[in-house]
Amino acid sequence: MTLVLTILARVGLILTILPPTLFLFDGMTLSTAKWVMMLGTILWLVASPLLQKKHEEAAMAHPSDPL
Repeated sequence: MTLVLTILARVGLILTILPPTLFLFDGMTLSTAKWVMMLGTILWLVASPLLQKKHEEAAMAHPSDPL
């Protein structure tokens, strides 16, 4: 589950960052760039908090020893 969430979060982030660059170099229309960025943002905002929660649960289950 963690691997799937990691992949989804990274794909969402890529879909948020890549379209403006493609639009800048005329590789994508503005309306397409907006839709792809919206989908990437939603994907990233759904996957990232779930992934963060998994990491926090893992840290609580295996606390490190204080130095």
